[in-house]
Amino acid sequence: MLLRTFTAVARSGSFSAAARELGYTQSAVSQQIAALEASLGGAALLTRRPVATTAAGARLLEHAEPLLLRASAARADVLRAAGGPPDQLRVAACPLAMPRLAAAFGAAMGSMPRLDVTITVAALDAVAIDVARGACELGLAVGLATPGDPLRLPDVGPLRAVEIAVDPVSVILPADHPFARRPGLRLADLADARWLDAPAAAASAADVRRAVGAERLPHCAVYAGTDLAGLAALVAAGAGLVLLPAWAVAGRADVAAVPVAEPRLEYRAEVLAGVTADTGAAGRLLATLLGA
Repeated sequence: MLLRTFTAVARSGSFSAAARELGYTQSAVSQQIAALEASLGGAALLTRRPVATTAAGARLLEHAEPLLLRASAARADVLRAAGGPPDQLRVAACPLAMPRLAAAFGAAMGSMPRLDVTITVAALDAVAIDVARGACELGLAVGLATPGDPLRLPDVGPLRAVEIAVDPVSVILPADHPFARRPGLRLADLADARWLDAPAAAASAADVRRAVGAERLPHCAVYAGTDLAGLAALVAAGAGLVLLPAWAVAGRADVAAVPVAEPRLEYRAEVLAGVTADTGAAGRLLATLLGA
């Protein structure tokens, strides 16, 4: 509780804002911060005017958020083990996982027509965090990977991650791009190109940098959405290049999908589940996704 209060104050820069967020009085928030400082040998964690972290507070903040996330994940795991509500199913999926989720969904849910279902579209890290924290029972994560390597998932606690599919990677370019008719492309040849940083929908700038072999991308536009059609439209308009499976732009005449010849890359799809997600609606959908 003390760490959560400290994090709320540090992030909002205000004792009163943290009190509103947490549902406490401002006096209670001040007392909790004082108690936390006392438990750390009297180290000052926050300055009061203005409210900001001290050097010690900044170090604690680095530890606090992962600890709070792991605590939340542990609570969710215990609740799953004790048995959750049987009449609801919450699924989080990356945009590139939605076609596979849709294909599995009807077959798995046909026997449970009254089931309440919520599907959330999110970036890979958010999908993993939602599953770990118990915000959803299952997740479908898709990310750029080297063949044989697992997806880079945040360290959020016990998760089962099982590969369900891989797709070849293509560079998506405007249809009139000079490279649009090539049979394949080396990403190193595109290090100076303008790229789209699309961390929620496709490949982040960090993924592209690793693939291209560059320390930075000299030209990069950020797309924060999850809509693949909108992302393709930006490519067609010349906003930048992006890495996607070719099927994601199938049927579009305004863009071209050229396979990545080097380095070896794939889009890996993994289903993520809590360690006890084998029963009920989650278990049925999980079995369908895994091909059982």
